[in-house]
Amino acid sequence: MAAKKYSVGGVTYDRPFKIRRLNHFGISVADTGDAVAFYRDLLGFVVADMLDLNKYDPGPWLDGLSDTRIYFLRHNSDHHTLVLMPRAWVDKNESPARDDITVNQITWQVGSLREVVEARLWLEEQGSKVDRYGRDPGSNWHTYFPDPTGHTNELEYGIEQVGWDGVSKPEIMWPWANEHPALPTRSEGTELDDAEKAGIDLTSGHRWVDTLPKTHDVGGVLLSRPFKPVRIGPVSIFVSDLDAAVRFYTETLGLVVSEETSVLGHRAVFLRANTEHHSIALFPVEAREPLGLGDETTLLAFGVQVGSYEQLRAARTFLEGRGVKLVDLPPEIHPGIDYVLHAVSPDGHVMQLYYYMEQVGWDGAVRPQSGRRVVEAGVWPETLEPMSDTYGGETFWGPLG
Repeated sequence: MAAKKYSVGGVTYDRPFKIRRLNHFGISVADTGDAVAFYRDLLGFVVADMLDLNKYDPGPWLDGLSDTRIYFLRHNSDHHTLVLMPRAWVDKNESPARDDITVNQITWQVGSLREVVEARLWLEEQGSKVDRYGRDPGSNWHTYFPDPTGHTNELEYGIEQVGWDGVSKPEIMWPWANEHPALPTRSEGTELDDAEKAGIDLTSGHRWVDTLPKTHDVGGVLLSRPFKPVRIGPVSIFVSDLDAAVRFYTETLGLVVSEETSVLGHRAVFLRANTEHHSIALFPVEAREPLGLGDETTLLAFGVQVGSYEQLRAARTFLEGRGVKLVDLPPEIHPGIDYVLHAVSPDGHVMQLYYYMEQVGWDGAVRPQSGRRVVEAGVWPETLEPMSDTYGGETFWGPLG
């Protein structure tokens, strides 16, 4: 009997949704205030909104926290591309499957609200656990569910866009919902019209102002640091069952395996959602200690792409000059990426800064190893010869700052 097919915008797939890209990512930290200073002031993410849990969920789980806020950060016009949550509050609400899971969400963007809703129904039919669904700050409709190793994934559609004025939606318009709407539903444009008719000041939302001196020339624009984050991902995680994780991300989510490598004798698998070489990388948890990484988190690294190789070189000097710890990790953990910085945040998470990601074409073939750039450890040439896909892939929209 032929497997059932589903129409996704008039194209048939094995599941009723198609992931378009990695949209955002969340981590749990002991001190969100300490962490946000790193991601905001040093890496250049912008605070789109803050949610104070003393207002929305007060209780003993907040005792002892110096900062009780959730921070929604962005690098582009998406309301958030990185979320910082207090670990104590996450543990109270979601009780991670492992004590070392500090990844609180890996969020994938699909193309429509219908895909989000039908994905939830399909997941339930498949026997997958669905943790919650609805809508939160950022306005994106979503469905949350775990992978077999305890890492929470989210499918989302319609994340709020922050415009030229840098103002997010007013807090009174945060669309709290613990259910999906009947389809079709009203558009966001209609929601905004109704809010304005109700007397809500649409310009009263949060706007963060970067007060740091803007002295660095970044492509002809003066910014507070000598680089600009232009893309996020990949997410690299350690998993307790590599085979089960690969089956989940391919068979359930529909991602495609780009490549496998051996990292210090351990198998690693790299999967993509679009034309990028990989959006997520899976490593067995047994590889964590040989790599010299601590056992406090299953996150190996979170990728932050900057605008150019020139910016990446400048980022190295900038971060080292501000006391940020940089660690050397083997190139086998990032095939498809050549020059990389691995910067350790105050919360112990590794940020993978890079400027180039190999792009996979219509035939689905990745570049052979013989065709990739040879990188000599510790050597940073002033300039590079271009590859065929240098500066390829998703383009950063809008001004640099």
